[in-house]
Amino acid sequence: MIAAKKRGYINFRMLLRVIGWLLSIEAFFMLAPCIVGFFYDEHSGIKFLICIGITLGSGLLMVSLKPKSREMGKREAIMLTGLTWVVLSAFGMLPFLFCGTHLAITDAFFETMSGFTTTGASVLDSLQNVPHSILLWRCVVQWIGGLGIILFTLAVLPMLNYQGGMQLFNAEVTGITHDKLRPRVSFTAQSLWGVYLVLTLICIGLLAFSELSFFDAVCYGLSTMSTGGFATHDHSISDLGDLYIKVVLIIFMFMGGVNFSLLYKLVTGKFKEFFRNEVIRWYIFFILVFAVILALNVLVTGLMNDIRDVTIDPLFQTVSLLSSTGLVEPDFYDWGALPVVLLVIMMIMGACAGSTSGGAKIDRFIVLFKFVRNEFFKLMHPNAITTVTLNGKGTPSPVLMKTLAFLFLYIAVIIAGGIILVIIGIPLKDSFFITLSAVSNTGLGTDITGINGNFALLPDIAKWFISFLMLVGRLELFTILILFFPSFWRK
Repeated sequence: MIAAKKRGYINFRMLLRVIGWLLSIEAFFMLAPCIVGFFYDEHSGIKFLICIGITLGSGLLMVSLKPKSREMGKREAIMLTGLTWVVLSAFGMLPFLFCGTHLAITDAFFETMSGFTTTGASVLDSLQNVPHSILLWRCVVQWIGGLGIILFTLAVLPMLNYQGGMQLFNAEVTGITHDKLRPRVSFTAQSLWGVYLVLTLICIGLLAFSELSFFDAVCYGLSTMSTGGFATHDHSISDLGDLYIKVVLIIFMFMGGVNFSLLYKLVTGKFKEFFRNEVIRWYIFFILVFAVILALNVLVTGLMNDIRDVTIDPLFQTVSLLSSTGLVEPDFYDWGALPVVLLVIMMIMGACAGSTSGGAKIDRFIVLFKFVRNEFFKLMHPNAITTVTLNGKGTPSPVLMKTLAFLFLYIAVIIAGGIILVIIGIPLKDSFFITLSAVSNTGLGTDITGINGNFALLPDIAKWFISFLMLVGRLELFTILILFFPSFWRK
């Protein structure tokens, strides 16, 4: 790290070498949909082999580069994080170009970025004739991006533990502060991905016992645990009428919105740390409050047909939106204006930091609420010394200031993004909702796309800009926006 500071230049060869390893790993993940293509006797199997060859060949070419130094500082970590998501999306879109979806480059990149960022917005008009290999690839892409591409890199490339590993960890993992579960960053990454993998397999196993086919169970398991929301059918959740399926999805969408460090502590027997966590209690509290409000709204508007309409459906909708999974009941917009207002609140809020969910995260709003409360208290007691506590620990001033700056920037990005989409030609109401949907990684559309529609109607320039917003939201603003400051590039 000291050597990186003394160099004064950006170690591009090392960045490309790491990205090369990642492309090789991405090629490996393409094997599963490739096999599925051959299994279903689809022409996409052969075309996936071509995509694997291009991706693997490019990756190995980058790996062959020999950097003068293997050290990476903060600038390299930030650049690598942003570049990785863009480059992997660029190669990840190859199957969409070659394998029978008939998507142009803009649409293919949008679909892939939406997958990696677990936004779930789609430009596919219909999934009816989409090859099984592509349906699986969409869900695999979401699953990879769910916990984080860089975090996966740290798990499989332990050499980065000594080469800016902590910088990479901080640049991608969401949240106010980041806990190291193990002495080395690579061990922490392996622990988190281990929990993620096990929960995904359990989810797939439980869904396989339902009316779903094994293929659909795998796809829904991958997209649910990653809180991405890609489906295998046009009508998404409306095709899943089985109560058992909805209950399973609720459980795993909920866990996808929990800090994975806490889930690791839970599975390792540290139950008290999990249940005493203040953020978890607030997360559960918000779910219950929003679900009850939605249930009462259904009762008041006379839309109740059976007991599920005021029990499972409001709970499903709440967990889906708060975790940013984005699966929506087909009649949700018939529930009235109040649910739409709650939808916006839940999209902004998100679930817990350190999870696969989007949004600004509950943790930050807890800190904001306590900070405002302290300010009111100090109006009456000017000499009082107050502290913003989270889980019984005081929040350091730099962390508090960064949290407040993040929330301000979050709103500023939504406003700026909405204005830019209006300039592009998108209607005012749709512009701000689509921007919020992209930045919060929820993926819902409005009138211009429709609850059962997609983003295909948007002009190409809007799709590229929304892809950028999805990346900015997934990497929590600072990691991407700092690249636009001249001071970042100065020696």
